[in-house]
Amino acid sequence: MALERILPRYDASERHAIVVRADAARTYAALRTLDLADLPLTRVLMAVRALPDRVLGRRGLPLRRHVTLDGLLGAGFALLAEEPGREIVLGIAGRFWRVTGGGMRVSAADFAAFSTPGTAKAAMDFRLEPLAGGRTRLSTETRILCADDAARRGFGRYWLAVRAGSGLIRREILARVKRAAER
Repeated sequence: MALERILPRYDASERHAIVVRADAARTYAALRTLDLADLPLTRVLMAVRALPDRVLGRRGLPLRRHVTLDGLLGAGFALLAEEPGREIVLGIAGRFWRVTGGGMRVSAADFAAFSTPGTAKAAMDFRLEPLAGGRTRLSTETRILCADDAARRGFGRYWLAVRAGSGLIRREILARVKRAAER
């Protein structure tokens, strides 16, 4: 599991899974082409999160056009690992708890060593496990590691406020991938 290698220690995590009645290749294709801008709850929650940046004229995640996982890469996430049909891991770093963002671009090569004081890094994976009968278990896990106590305090308050919404986004993604793969 690449996520375990990339972020073995973490301060917070969240996991979700769903069983898809389609093989791993079809499920992975549905995941890679999923348009996040088409997910109603995800779109609303991401728009609320991006509002301060938009008011200040800062560039954030584009919410009005087609946004796939590759679109997230253009919005500050780094591709940390990918084994097509099995797993993909994205990462981001910064001060997520700041009202006006606080995201920092960190390359995949620098992600493991990144530990700027007052920041955190997060890695999110999607894993596909083939099951009997041509089904697939699609899971996602997000892990967050804070660089120091100040970051843990800031992130802790933020996580308390956004964790439920974060989980809803992940579950909406899984449900939409399931629906698309099973068509």
